This record gives sequence, structure tokens and C-alpha cells, in this order.
Amino acid sequence: MTDIPTFDTIKLDLADQVATITLNRPERLNSMPPAMADDIREALDHLPGLGARALLITGEGRGFCSGADLAGDRSAGGAVSGGARSRNALRGHYNPMLLSLASLDIPVVVAVNGPAAGVGCSFALSGDFTIAGKSAYFLQAFVNIGLVPDGGSSWLLPRLIGVPRALQMMMLGEKISADQAADWGMIYKSVEDADLLVEAKALATRLANGPTIALGTMRKILRDGLTQDFATTLDAEAKGQFVAGGTADAMEGIMAFQQKRKTEFKGK
Repeated sequence: MTDIPTFDTIKLDLADQVATITLNRPERLNSMPPAMADDIREALDHLPGLGARALLITGEGRGFCSGADLAGDRSAGGAVSGGARSRNALRGHYNPMLLSLASLDIPVVVAVNGPAAGVGCSFALSGDFTIAGKSAYFLQAFVNIGLVPDGGSSWLLPRLIGVPRALQMMMLGEKISADQAADWGMIYKSVEDADLLVEAKALATRLANGPTIALGTMRKILRDGLTQDFATTLDAEAKGQFVAGGTADAMEGIMAFQQKRKTEFKGK
């Protein structure tokens, strides 16, 4: 296992095979400059070497992520403004990070504390299970400053909540509460603020103790299936079953079933 690296804008920790990435700019409600996107991407690259079998993402302080940093120090990798700069920042920093997150081979739990706005909203919805504290809200703030959604929300939201509600969020720029997001099926569930990290860590630990290769394969098949035809997805499932069926975890699952005992998956 490699050493856990340190970063300027995030914290990376590992416990019980669960890696935790904490956005760490609480004085700015964890607004995300390009440097933070780069730090997250680098942290994601380290997860296999750390032996992580699940990932938990959250924010330090009273906010998850208030959006891109539009007022940071450019010399320190901070804000970008203007059409060309925004485009370049997305292509060079934010989009590669989000693609790395989407391609992970382990499950991702996101614990949303406080505001998740702009690209922070997109980021919050990019995991597999999003849990939000009751005080959290989700905001597609772009229309309020004359911009269009980014961070993949134009792809994510219609698939999560349908086109009418996606347009409601994007074109009206209204805050969506944690409870409403849960009612819509946009997130896994909402919980009391005091219970947020406890519940998120418990879920991440449960996933980390699961059949890791099978879970990662499920993640890929499901996401790929959103843009594939039925026949292609059937074939992907067959290939996935071949991969998962040859793992030690699959053998353990069968033996545990036959012996009527609890499974002890090792992620292999």
C-alpha cells in the first residue's frame, strides 16, 4: 500500500478500506477552483494503490461545494472568467476530474452538508449514492449569472429526475431542498444533519465489505447502459458475469450460501 498523499485544497484519508475525500476550503464554502479539481483527480488516481474498496466524498465546514471559484487568485490556479477561460478550465481541469470519478472501479458515496451549487451540485450527484443532510440544498445557479450548466449536469439531471424537472432546476435557478431531492429520486436519501456522516460512513463501509469487482462491474455496466441499446447491454452483462464469476468473492458467496453463513468478501 502506498503512502497517503497530502493536498492543498482537499484532505484524503483511509480507514477500514474506505477512502474519504473532504473538500477543504471551508472559509469559501468549499468553492472549487481548478486546483481543487486537479487535487481530486490526483487523489482518485491514488485509490487503487491505497487498497480502497469504496470512496466517501464530503465537505469541510457548513457547505459541501458552493460552485466554481469565480473570485480566486488566478496565479494560484483560482478563478477563470470569460467564455474562453471557462471553456479551457472545464476541458483542462473539471471535466477530466469528473471523468476520472465516473470511471472508478469502486462505489462512491457522497455526503452533502449544506449548499451544493453550480459545479458543486453536479459533483454531488456524480456518485452512486448521494445522502444529504436536512439543511443541504441543490442549486443549478448558472442561469442566475447568465451561464449554462456544466459539470455534466445536462447529462445527469434528465436521467435522474426527467426533463421537466431538470429544466425547472436549470432555467429557474431554484434551490431544491434535501427532502425534495429525495422525493424526486435525485438522491438516495435525506437525513438529519447530525446523522449525515454516520450514515454515509456506514453505507460506504458496507459497500467496502462487498464483492468489490462485482460492484465495480455493476457500476460500469449501468453507466454504459444509459447510452447503449438493449442488445449491447445484454452482452455487457454476459461479459460482466464472466468476470465476476471467476473471482474469489464469487466462490466465497456460493460457499457461504451453501454453508448458511455470512459472507466474507475480500475484494478479489
